[in-house]
Order: sequence, then C-alpha cells, then structure tokens
Amino acid sequence: MCRLNCLLLLTTTVIWLVSDCTEACPFCSPVSQTFSQELASADVMAIVTLKKTSPPRDLETLSQSTSDPTRSVPKAVFEIQQTMKGADLLQDIQEIEAVYFGDAEIGTMFMITALGAPDLDWTTPLRISERVRDYLTRVAQLATEPDSQQLEFYLEYLEDEEDLLARDAYDEFARASYDEVKALRDRMNRELLISWIEDIQRPPSRRRLYLTMLGVCGQPEDAAMLETMIQSEDRKTKAALDATIACYLTLIGVDGLSLIEDHLLKNQDADYTDTYAAIMALRFHADQGNPIQPQRAVESLRYMLDRPELADLVVPDLARWEDWESMPRLIQLFKDSTDENSWVRVPVINYLRRCPLPEAATAILELEKLDPDAVRRARTFFPTSPPVAEKAAPELADNQVNVADDTSIQVASLDNVTVEKTDDAVPGPAQEDEVPEPSVAPQVVVQDDGVIEGESVAESSVQPQTESPSIDSEATIGESELAPPAPVSRSMWTLGLSMAGLFVVVYAIKLTLT
Repeated sequence: MCRLNCLLLLTTTVIWLVSDCTEACPFCSPVSQTFSQELASADVMAIVTLKKTSPPRDLETLSQSTSDPTRSVPKAVFEIQQTMKGADLLQDIQEIEAVYFGDAEIGTMFMITALGAPDLDWTTPLRISERVRDYLTRVAQLATEPDSQQLEFYLEYLEDEEDLLARDAYDEFARASYDEVKALRDRMNRELLISWIEDIQRPPSRRRLYLTMLGVCGQPEDAAMLETMIQSEDRKTKAALDATIACYLTLIGVDGLSLIEDHLLKNQDADYTDTYAAIMALRFHADQGNPIQPQRAVESLRYMLDRPELADLVVPDLARWEDWESMPRLIQLFKDSTDENSWVRVPVINYLRRCPLPEAATAILELEKLDPDAVRRARTFFPTSPPVAEKAAPELADNQVNVADDTSIQVASLDNVTVEKTDDAVPGPAQEDEVPEPSVAPQVVVQDDGVIEGESVAESSVQPQTESPSIDSEATIGESELAPPAPVSRSMWTLGLSMAGLFVVVYAIKLTLT
C-alpha cells in the first residue's frame, strides 16, 4: 500500500508539473519537436546530398571507436545544396562530414543541423524528399511572420500523404494556443474534419485536434454525430471522449449538459475514464467561459460529490471557481469518508484553506481532530499562496505575535507557540491530456494554486521577543499553522517547481524502500 501511495503521489506531481507549463491546444499533445523548433534551436540547418558513404566497419570495430576517444567514428561525406540558417558560419564550406550508417544511394537528399558554433557539431542527417525540402524552405521563411500566418501554412498539411509532413503539421497545431486555432475558423474545412473524426483508426491524439477544430467551425447539426459517439460502448469510438464532449458542448451550449450529467456524472456505473473525460471537458469550458459559464459548470461538477470514490477529482475545481456553497457537503464528505475513499480528505482540507469564510477556518480545526495526518499532508505538500482560511483563523485571546508588518496571529498563550520553517513556490493551473489510472488508495490532488513542497525541516520553541520572527517562518498553535507564506516573485516559479518535483521523487523512493 505504501508503494502504491508513492506512485500515486509521484504520478500526480509529474502530470501537474509538466502540463501546467503550457497554454497549448487543450486536448492535444505534441509527439515530437517540430521543424520550426529545430530551426530555432540549431546554429545551422542545411539541405545536403550524400556524396560519399562511410567506410564499412564491423560491430567490434565500431564499438571500439565509440568507447575510445582516440578512434574516430566512421563518417559519411555530404555536399551542401541549400542553407536554411547559419550561412555566415559555413562561409565557403561546401562539404561536411557526419555520422551516417544508412544504406542510401549517392545523391540522396538529407536535412541536417549543427550545434555548438563556432565549432559545429553535426547531428544525424534526416532523409527527405523534394516536397519536404520545399516545406522546410517555407518553414524557414515563416520564422519572421506572425504566429497566425505560420499556423495557417500548416493547416494544409494536416493528414498529408507524406507522413513526415502530416506529423509536423499536427505537432505545430498541438503546441499552438486555442486562440490561434480559433483565428483560423474561416480557413477550416468542416466536412473534411468530420471525415477524419469519424475514422476511428486515426490516432486519438489527432482526432482530439480535429474535434477541437470542429468546435470552432462546426454547426449545431453536427451535435447528433457527437452525441452518438458519446453514448457509444466502443472504446475506439470514445478514444477522444474529452475532446468529443467539449466539441459537443461548444456547438449546442448548456442544452447539452443534461446528457453529460445523466450519462457520465450522475451515473454511478459510468466508467472512470469516461467520467474523467467529462470533467476535463467541463474544466475547459469553465476556463473559456463561453458558451458555458464557470458557475454552470460547477453545478454539473457538484454531482460528483454523490460519488465519494471519485469526489476528489472535482474538489480542487470547486475551490478554484470559489464554490463556497458546497462547503457543508465537503465537510460531511470528510467526516463520512472510509478507507475506500479516504484520499478525499486532503483535497477537502485544501478547499477549506482557500475559502475566505470564517467557517472554513473553524472547520479545519474541527477536522484536524478527526484526522491530523490528513491536515498535515495538506499543509506539507500543498501550501496555498496564501492559505486564506488559515490566515483568517478564529480569535483565541488578546495576545498577538507579529509575523510580518501586515500579518498577526491571535494566540491564547505564548507557551505553545512554535516556528516551522517552510519553503515557498508558486504554481499554475492544471491540465493534462492523458487520463490517470483510477485511485485505489489515498490520492493527492493538486489544487489550482497549490504547490508541492517538502516537510518542515526545523521546529523550535519561540519565546516572547521584541523582534518579529522571519517572514519565511510560520507561527503555529500546536499543530495548527496559521500564518500565510511569504509571496514570491514569478521569477522563482521554475526553481520552485523543479525543487518540488525533486523532493517528491526522493520522498516517494524513500517510502517505497521502507
């Protein structure tokens, strides 16, 4: 069970850290680096032809050459035909040597890049056709044009007969913002998109993109096809269910919510992955705010509170969109939770910590008596910025300990005041393309503004003094941490996320070994 908990924690962390760093297509994930990204990162990009193959070597000789720095790896000779970038670095160079073990004929065309200027290190060449050469030439020209014009160029290469071009075009759309995709509405071929969507043999990732695009250019009558897909029992048909639901709701608006609610949210027998797809689609629409407002999406998500084993999936969303009306239900959910759904307790505590109502702070103290470990885990791994409810903790006495110029804490006595040292980091919103496995053990759910951080590293008694404690410290009453962490600048986000990810990996390994 300990190992499973570690894996759940690690998986949630990795998905959150990776997916929060982009505002790309909501349901698409790039497969590989695009040609435009290669061009931007390379010092030199050129079109070359094979002039001389590398001398034949047996495996033993080749192995020695790669392990012994005094032996050179056999290289082929290529003749430069066109320079896409870095002509000033090549100057009068007409031929280059690069590692190549293929069996291409002399005169075969390749694309190759080099890094490490001025001492260029050539990468492995990529065999290309004349069409790819023309494509690359245009990509190089697009580098100085607006993003909208660049994306318009890739539109005509989606599902191109040459797979290399089709994959590159898809990846460009997958990393484009939703606003950039919407800007191409008038250029999209609705009938063609529908034919691609109905082809269940296409990769789900591409169908997700085409469903996203259909939501931009489709018509209300297309909803009938989507409704059939949503209700289908065939897994291949529902392989892109999250984007299917999002497209369906985009085309017919709030009128489509009843189907989603009855079929996937209220339905106790609905498959986990299908339910999660519906949640992802609702998150997307709540973020967009059109045609479904966040509050209406919240009303749909509340149905998940009647499914305690999956309620933890939506608790962070309720906090994010400030649905404080659900607080009594969540408190009761915490109290009624069993070993089969105890992982909902940490998200509930985090919800209460974000809630500005005084009842939330009182509820935290009450629930801490029932499960102090859950409260400790919430504070350890998900310190909010700032912890609203804990900042608004109830008054206990007239005595005060000043933590910062604008922060004070009411305490009954200074005898029990301790200081716990904490690190700070700042997060971003969560979104993921792949659906996680169902939880069967306590699961950590990352709030929209929660971060993952190590446990307190020091704890010492504090006596009354004239100087205020450091703003990096938290004064606590016993186990209750009441002061908000110090705000940090946006420049610290990356460092904070990296350190948080490293801690979770080490902590998970430690728990696994024990």
